[in-house]
Amino acid sequence: MMFQGRFIKRVVILTGAGISAESGLSTFRDADGLWEQHDPMEIATPEAFARDPALVYRFYNARRKQLASVQPNAAHLALAQLQQAPGAEVFLVTQNVDDLHERAGSEQVCHMHGELQRMRCQACDSVLPALVSYDDASICAHCNTRGKLRPDIVWFGEMPYHMDLIDLKLANCDLFVAVGTSGVVYPAAGFVRQAGIQGGTTLEINKEISEVSNHFQLHRQGPATSEVTALVRELLAG
Repeated sequence: MMFQGRFIKRVVILTGAGISAESGLSTFRDADGLWEQHDPMEIATPEAFARDPALVYRFYNARRKQLASVQPNAAHLALAQLQQAPGAEVFLVTQNVDDLHERAGSEQVCHMHGELQRMRCQACDSVLPALVSYDDASICAHCNTRGKLRPDIVWFGEMPYHMDLIDLKLANCDLFVAVGTSGVVYPAAGFVRQAGIQGGTTLEINKEISEVSNHFQLHRQGPATSEVTALVRELLAG
């Protein structure tokens, strides 16, 4: 593939909340920034789960219910098409916990913050498909322990998944693209510098300026549904 007059073989794409928001997936915040009078950022912690597991279960059960009501958008579909193109080495890493990339046709998605549709047993450490709704009375299908299931989500204060693999891909990429990310949450906010240090071209696609926009070489401002599809057409044409 060619991009900006340069041969591109290895591509790393990071997606954030912005791409899912264009499918109608909400951030679960009311106008006052709260969910049921709670800050969602304070719910997504190990401490919150220990203090009030019923609240955390209810929050994630509601998120799964909403996820079932939305569909992948044109940006998700375009990225799946790029991954499936002959000769393309496209590593797709997402901060999102939804399954919209998979439903769009992407077969290899690196979920660094976990997956909403999976749950983990704290007794046996098994990772299982999430029940439609579960709570502290639910039983692990693997070890039959009751009350030890939690969302397979990386909460604040926990280590993101697959960091060794992500670091390796960033160190060897020709093009790094960030889509719909705020540039606030680390370590993902530092990916652009990792890719740039190794000589990769860096491109940000966002509706607005992010906290790390100044670290990108190239910028395309607008909705992911239009900007990502245009980028994929450009790459596949080259």
